[in-house]
Amino acid sequence: METRVAVIGIIVEDLGSIEELNRILHDYGEIIIGRMGLPYKEKHINIISIAVDAPQDVISALSGKIGNLRGISAKAAFSNVITNE
Repeated sequence: METRVAVIGIIVEDLGSIEELNRILHDYGEIIIGRMGLPYKEKHINIISIAVDAPQDVISALSGKIGNLRGISAKAAFSNVITNE
């Protein structure tokens, strides 16, 4: 199975969706390499970066689930690093 390294950028505008976001991230915990969150208090948003290593379809599914949450947008940026596992 081929895996890719990617970063999912997340913007949280509705803090009411944080609990569901954290549940989704917990469900995908085995593919997460690291996570960084930055509160931007002046703009009342949170900025989160998630580094992942997984098959491309799994990364796309995770990004899509996150992006479907109310008040949250997400985009994945894929590296060219592909590993056969």
